[in-house]
Amino acid sequence: MKVSRAQAEENRERILDNAAQLFRERGFDGIGLNDLMQAAGLTRGGFYGHFESKDDLAAQATRRALQTNREQWKKQTDRSLRAWVRTYLSDAHRDHIGAGCGLVALAGDAARGGPAVKQAFAEGVASLVATLQTQMPAEAAPERREEALAMLSTLVGALLLSRAVGSDAALSHELREAARKSLPAGG
Repeated sequence: MKVSRAQAEENRERILDNAAQLFRERGFDGIGLNDLMQAAGLTRGGFYGHFESKDDLAAQATRRALQTNREQWKKQTDRSLRAWVRTYLSDAHRDHIGAGCGLVALAGDAARGGPAVKQAFAEGVASLVATLQTQMPAEAAPERREEALAMLSTLVGALLLSRAVGSDAALSHELREAARKSLPAGG
């Protein structure tokens, strides 16, 4: 049975949303096409009608995950940068990988990924830096950019390490607290 154009687009969006979550949870190599399509409520047979390859899906899902991050960050940082830093470094964010920061969850896969994934990741990083840059206290744009880069690196690194040492709750907490305190907006 042939699906309408609208239904095909809805299916594609559902695949991208599920892939963005599942790739964050399991990594690009941690889930196969069958499971990705099943999570979207579809069969594997329809995959190639939407994407050229799993790498194509990985690049588009990376773009989707980082765009979602940017939208969330913009809303939250516009309200309170300090509150956003606390939320970013929270236990809940550490523990909910699939719904959390795509930078932390996908960086390793992106580093080993193909050119399309690396490009999507780089564009996402640049967009997130630009979002943070508007919130930095320095007066000149180059200094605000440098502050944003440092903040992003600190937050992502702290959350990544915090997740990696998850079996040591005290160290996980210490890493995030040290990062929070080192940031002008965090303390």
